[in-house]
Amino acid sequence: MNPLFILLFSFALMTDVHISNSNMRPLEDLQRSVDEINSLDDIDFVLLTGDITESGDRQAMLKAKGQFDRLKMPYYICSGNHETTWSESGVMDFNRVYGDNRFAFVHDSVFFVGFNSGPVLKMADGHVAPQDITWVEEQIQKQAVDNMPIIVATHYPLRFGDVDNWYEVTDMLRKYNVQAVVGGHYHQCLFFDCDGIPDYLNRSNLRDKDGVNGYSIIRVDADSIRFFEKRIGEAPRHWASTAFETKHYGPSDAALRPSFAVNEQYSHVAPAWQRRMGVGIYASPAMANNRVYIGDDEGHFYCLNAKTGATLWQYKADARIYSTAAIADNKVVFGSTDNSIYCLNATSGELIWAYATPKAVMGSPVIDQGVVYVGGSDGCMRALNLEDGSEVWTFDQMKNYYSSRPTLYNGRLYFGAWDSYMYCVDTKDGQLVWKWNNGSNTDKLSPAQVWPVIAHDRVYFAAPDRYMTCLDANDGHQIWRTRRYKVRETAGMDADQTMVFSKCMWDTVVCFSATSEKLDTVWATNCGFGYEHAPCMPLEKDGTVFVGTKNGVVLGLEAKTGRVMWQHKIGSSLIQTTLPISGNDVLVTSTDGTVTRLVVNHQ
Repeated sequence: MNPLFILLFSFALMTDVHISNSNMRPLEDLQRSVDEINSLDDIDFVLLTGDITESGDRQAMLKAKGQFDRLKMPYYICSGNHETTWSESGVMDFNRVYGDNRFAFVHDSVFFVGFNSGPVLKMADGHVAPQDITWVEEQIQKQAVDNMPIIVATHYPLRFGDVDNWYEVTDMLRKYNVQAVVGGHYHQCLFFDCDGIPDYLNRSNLRDKDGVNGYSIIRVDADSIRFFEKRIGEAPRHWASTAFETKHYGPSDAALRPSFAVNEQYSHVAPAWQRRMGVGIYASPAMANNRVYIGDDEGHFYCLNAKTGATLWQYKADARIYSTAAIADNKVVFGSTDNSIYCLNATSGELIWAYATPKAVMGSPVIDQGVVYVGGSDGCMRALNLEDGSEVWTFDQMKNYYSSRPTLYNGRLYFGAWDSYMYCVDTKDGQLVWKWNNGSNTDKLSPAQVWPVIAHDRVYFAAPDRYMTCLDANDGHQIWRTRRYKVRETAGMDADQTMVFSKCMWDTVVCFSATSEKLDTVWATNCGFGYEHAPCMPLEKDGTVFVGTKNGVVLGLEAKTGRVMWQHKIGSSLIQTTLPISGNDVLVTSTDGTVTRLVVNHQ
């Protein structure tokens, strides 16, 4: 060892392991890394910084855990976007398998903290949940005493373009003696300056272009932290260092922070009220009788006063609520990732009934004539009696999990699942009428997030394959498909059933004719929102199409022409499908835990 360095300790870091049930090579790579790390006598512990699996499934997590448990030293783990974007458990299995998706501990007077930075259950930029930001600071204040050095572990780098609310995290971290942020995601060794905080990305555990897999070794010395790439069977390659010293961060660079100038440009659009719940929200709002209903990331289900936003009552489920509620006959129904469907009294919040399922319920219900229709992760679409929760029928032919909202039309139910199919079943008995797929068996291209829209015996939807598809509602045969506009996972329709709307992946909202039997584009508007992949349905009310983006902006477009009438930036995080109250009044939820009633005041 160089005599200038006094080694304090070393640890290994593995990231982007990508264990798959269909490809054995990542598991072989992981086995080699574990074997080699166990042969080293100077590794104190191992950090695992996300993308442990390819598809976020429990089986792959257990395979990975079987290897991690072979390590002779402690390991600490946080999740990546491959665990959080696709997950039949609603991202609950990661905690169930590994105990938690965040960690905090002290080693040799250095504080380590790791947390999730991936989007939850929808395509979006990375995101750190508000409750996790609070938790990290609480852990720092509790454990990192006397200006203790801190090393932070995430999957994504904490910067613009990777994490939507990066600045909320760095604003918190820069108050403390943070030595470095470490992670992965890009599958290579990279350094980023995240508003002054050094962020070091590490190589994937997978085989590189030379066919050699590997991991990282990080050595903490008296005056430096040194980063090494460790290819299996080779000597460590030093690629970066940072001074191990007391670090002081000044004010954040204002030029890097998101601009809210659009709110000044459209100053007549403003919140009537806004609630910051302090916990992430992944469902859309529901409303009835001047009450707003919404569930959150920790299983709280709220009833808010629609005029003021004040909490009227609250109910607690046992896990994340991803499901958007439905209301009828003074009953509110929603699903939870605690494997239950709940029905509450809409006025008081008292439990009326709960229906247990084998797996998570991320599907959003619809209610018609006293029957609740809701899908779950067990591959079943259920019809339940609204009055008592008794089963009317169960359709069990989906081959993967369900996370969307079905559409009722002429006595039939239409929905897509993460098995590549769009389904049509009879509402009387749950019998399959038809099913359709795009010719691909790849589940990642499934029409599983979109809410289908239907009129004139035609079904419209967009999937991750970037096609807008129109099918015959009666027999499922394809009428037309187009990839011209690169739409993604969105569909909406006007009240007159003459126009179909969808959001494109670059800047544009497009409108198709719902009355023409052929593909007929009515308008396509460049709205300037940039790259976009969030499944927020463009919904119309009183001549206004409400569009939400992954970057926290809500737009109002004139339905007939596509003209952008106004924009308003709520924050920087994904907007869920909005709930228009009128053409000038809309309820908005976003992943940063904000609930907003946005009003257009015409001057």
